[in-house]
Amino acid sequence: MPELSEKEFNQRRLQQVNEALDSGMFVYVRKLLQHMPAYDLALILESSTAKSRPVLWQLIDPDFHGEILEELNEEVRKGILKSMRPEKLAAVAEGMDIDDLVEVFRTLPDSIYNEVLKSMDSQDRSRVETALSYEEDTAGGIMNTDTITLRPEVTVDVVLRYLRLKGDLPDATDSFYVVDRKNIFIGAVSLASIVTAKADVIVSNLINAEVEAVQADMGEQDVAQLFERHDWFSAPVVNEEGHLLGRITIDDVIDIIRENAEHSMMSMAGLDDEADTFAPVIKSTKQRSLWLGVNLITALMAVAVTSMFEGVFQQLAILAVLNSLVPSMGGVAGNQTLTLVIRGMALGHVGDSNARALLTKEVAIGFLNGIIWATLIATVVAIWKQDLMLGGVIAFAMLMNMTAAGLAGVSIPLLLKRLNIDPALAGSVIITTVTDVVGIFAFLGTATLLLT
Repeated sequence: MPELSEKEFNQRRLQQVNEALDSGMFVYVRKLLQHMPAYDLALILESSTAKSRPVLWQLIDPDFHGEILEELNEEVRKGILKSMRPEKLAAVAEGMDIDDLVEVFRTLPDSIYNEVLKSMDSQDRSRVETALSYEEDTAGGIMNTDTITLRPEVTVDVVLRYLRLKGDLPDATDSFYVVDRKNIFIGAVSLASIVTAKADVIVSNLINAEVEAVQADMGEQDVAQLFERHDWFSAPVVNEEGHLLGRITIDDVIDIIRENAEHSMMSMAGLDDEADTFAPVIKSTKQRSLWLGVNLITALMAVAVTSMFEGVFQQLAILAVLNSLVPSMGGVAGNQTLTLVIRGMALGHVGDSNARALLTKEVAIGFLNGIIWATLIATVVAIWKQDLMLGGVIAFAMLMNMTAAGLAGVSIPLLLKRLNIDPALAGSVIITTVTDVVGIFAFLGTATLLLT
């Protein structure tokens, strides 16, 4: 029997859970959920209907609630948090990492947020409030405060005795941070250095001077690029005065990369990257209606341009048949360029210094593609309709639209970025409008001049 893939295994397990729920076999469902890791339990919740989620949540061991909340997407998490009392939330919060707890707190209504804060001890409350004081998409907003700090004047022997007394190390610990008595960050000492150094060696002699501290107000995408550039496993976070605030670990960066990828993919369709697949019908309809309305407006612009040449259609019916060809090819070419540029901007490859070179390159690619496909399509149309002039008209329109697609594919995302508008969200609609309008106008306008 062939081994099941991860996706097939998850689907089969979800089917088991749903069938047991439908049959009222709640004890059996509890047993099924009992030994699943938090990630799989979150996947089960996200893959279930909104009606089933409260039941599943009650059947899951409360000891795992905190870990599961960390894994859930924002929309599903909001729905579950609404059903939890503040004291329950406070109990769940005790076992959560600060960065994950802060992410949960940002989705709470103010009234519940304040109640949960009151239920927490003063140390945890202070840590959460510090992290919440920074923007969500900054280093301060994603950092964790579970750091182990050392004084530069102590010996390795003292450090090892301290670690033995402490017992457990924070997850993903690869370095300890050295600070002075005012908590000013001095440098980092790797765990490997502490373990392998002689007992009488002073910590200041083991400091790795190459470790950079991340400013708390640095954007999360810049943080991810630093991790990629330096192959970091973790990095300290400091404020403007140099005080150590916390650290960022590689698992946080992986989350940033995944969320950015999901954001780009979902934004192309005008959807929220945290959208709930099984959200209620009315809610999903509202979320999508705005985007559909924007698309309708842009489509009407193309229709308006087409209506200007209504008389030409009456004289040459073949133009109506061929009219969609030029805008379609331009739209594909434009979106190819747009996707490439948005990716380049996200990776830091595209900026003011090289924008002109990229624009020249993409316009040249559009022009060459225009010549290739204009020649091919013109040949087909001329042979099909025995009309060289018609072939020439569609060739000219194709060349103009493919060139315009290359120009728009670079300039539109750059312009949107300057206006602080997300290119992934708005770029696709604008590029489609440009290629539709230019394609239709070039084709029907040239046909009007030369064929009537």
